[in-house]
Amino acid sequence: MGWFTSDIKTMDDLFVHTLQDIYYAENQILKALPDMIEKATDAKLKQGFQTHLEETKGQIIRLEQVFEMHGAEKKGVTCPAIDGIIEEANDVAGEVDDKQVLDAALIAAAQAVEHYEMTRYGTLVAWAKVLGRADCASVLQKNLDEETATDKKLTALAESQINAKAT
Repeated sequence: MGWFTSDIKTMDDLFVHTLQDIYYAENQILKALPDMIEKATDAKLKQGFQTHLEETKGQIIRLEQVFEMHGAEKKGVTCPAIDGIIEEANDVAGEVDDKQVLDAALIAAAQAVEHYEMTRYGTLVAWAKVLGRADCASVLQKNLDEETATDKKLTALAESQINAKAT
């Protein structure tokens, strides 16, 4: 079911579809993070990715809770956006020989992922509230808060040392 198909008829359908989209995305991110951890050379960056790997596992569990709370089938729908972001990150990382430049590229790729997730979670929180599902909104807000915090940590790491080392 794509974003603009006739399968989405109601706001509830759109909410569930977007929930399935981010569920797929989180599972793809869970698969991609170990490779990013392996490629990172800066110890703080490596640790940050490791921490986010654990957070991602928790976010998936929360999404499964929202599916259950909302009475929707727990499944993902292919998300070309996250697939493209991850593919681009792999392409760029494969082209960088300088390890310090690679760390800067990995941060940029991770932030592209974070920004995608933040848009999805922000939308889902707003829609859950409109649908009268404050319970779902509160669970989804926890994921949004973690994604926002991760993005801020990545920015601080990039600005405090990674980017300067790459120049």
